[in-house]
Amino acid sequence: MTVYFVGAGLGTPSSLTLEAWTCLQQAQVVLYDALLSPSLLELTPADCLRVAVGKRAGAEAIPQLEINRLLVAYGQQYQRVVRLKSGDPGLFGRLHQELEAVLGAGLEAVVIAGVSSALAAPLLAGICVTAKDVSQSVAILSGHAPETLPWPAIARMETLIFLMATRSLRYIAEALLRQGRSPTEGLAILQWAGQPQQQFWFGTLESYLQSPQFPDMAPAVVVIGAIARKRYPLASLDLVFPEFLRISPSSMSALHGKTILVTRAAAQASDFTQQLTAAGATVLEMPTLEIVPPSSWQPLDQALAQLDTFDWLILTSHNAVTFFMKRLHSHGKDSRALAGLKIAVVGEKTAQTLNRYGLVADFTPREFVADALVVEFPEPVAGLRFLFPRVEKGGRPVLGEAFTAAGAEVVEVPAYNSRCPQTVDAPVLAALQAGQVDIVTFTSSKTVKHFCQLVGPQAAELLQNVQIASIGPQTSQTCRELLGRVDTEATEHTLEGLLQALLRIT
Repeated sequence: MTVYFVGAGLGTPSSLTLEAWTCLQQAQVVLYDALLSPSLLELTPADCLRVAVGKRAGAEAIPQLEINRLLVAYGQQYQRVVRLKSGDPGLFGRLHQELEAVLGAGLEAVVIAGVSSALAAPLLAGICVTAKDVSQSVAILSGHAPETLPWPAIARMETLIFLMATRSLRYIAEALLRQGRSPTEGLAILQWAGQPQQQFWFGTLESYLQSPQFPDMAPAVVVIGAIARKRYPLASLDLVFPEFLRISPSSMSALHGKTILVTRAAAQASDFTQQLTAAGATVLEMPTLEIVPPSSWQPLDQALAQLDTFDWLILTSHNAVTFFMKRLHSHGKDSRALAGLKIAVVGEKTAQTLNRYGLVADFTPREFVADALVVEFPEPVAGLRFLFPRVEKGGRPVLGEAFTAAGAEVVEVPAYNSRCPQTVDAPVLAALQAGQVDIVTFTSSKTVKHFCQLVGPQAAELLQNVQIASIGPQTSQTCRELLGRVDTEATEHTLEGLLQALLRIT
């Protein structure tokens, strides 16, 4: 029985080491931190037990002793328990306390290093933390208790990197100025580095202290020193914000004061939630989908045994990619088995998920809807054979019907299924009943149907004074059928497009 302490790097699959990726795919239990993308948990087996033990500033946290107890308890019941930590486990991760608990209980422990945000975040922002004639020394510090730090010694270091410091940054800046650091010293605040909602601010100690207001920046890495003003134009700088004094705090809080109810798959809501929170909203999550394996793997297994007979593989969702690739791997195969196939995908998210497996789509329609795949397909389909792994129940038949009508052979196989959760969170239902929700978002027809199933006959009545936001035409149609209306629809049928639609109606 072994407990694996795994560093998740910047919290997304793309920042995992290969060893960490492999460990997650074999996990029986995962105890995971906050700040991690839900897509990391999707790398674990479908029957893996997932336990959230994350700590966030200002929020109620699970005590460290309780986390230690859970590690020992699960470690005594299961063969492979993973403790998934942000960044590197050994840097401000309380690894020593958890190791002592596990080893003291007679369990084995393995530590898998991760890429720390202290070094990765500056690189993503175009900052090299050491450079000849600029910075020969670097100190990595915690901002939790700045009053306890040895400021005379710290002030002599050329580059300072602070983690967990956004709440104490004013104290830190003033302490450095008292020790003789220049007011024009460079200061970079790197929020959510490596994740879709990353945002970077650049300025000086002086410009930060002169800013009367500033948006909530946690979680962020703070870089202080001359090196913070020497940035290179890397591709990730597309999301960089201008200097401190030119930032409008109101632009960072367009949804301030709004309570938004997010309905989506249980393990897939948090990314969108983080974007809404960054825009100032209060977010309630109501899972309306559970993504599970199909009732039988036999049809997909038969197709995998005949991959060389297909011309195209069609993947229309993140779930289709994930379940298809996991099943492929379970047969001892990898992406090389798809070398003779062309791959068509619908949606940027689907394409990104495919990229994580080292594959690039041969065709992606300009519009992120399945109908566009048929209309814009890049070659005549007559005589071609298509493999279409899809949801087992409830999906639209338009792709199979259209390609078949055009002379193609389409083999549709269930790769996953989605079902309605059995219960709804009582606090969420209470908020709806009390009229405390301003906007509800729906990302598929199933989320609408399952919302109505969970809430019951009162669904339309509960949303009478709530704005209804839809991700696309089919979802909007279902909203009108079951709820009587839709108030806004995303122009681009993605979560990013849905966010933009929400910003337009506020």
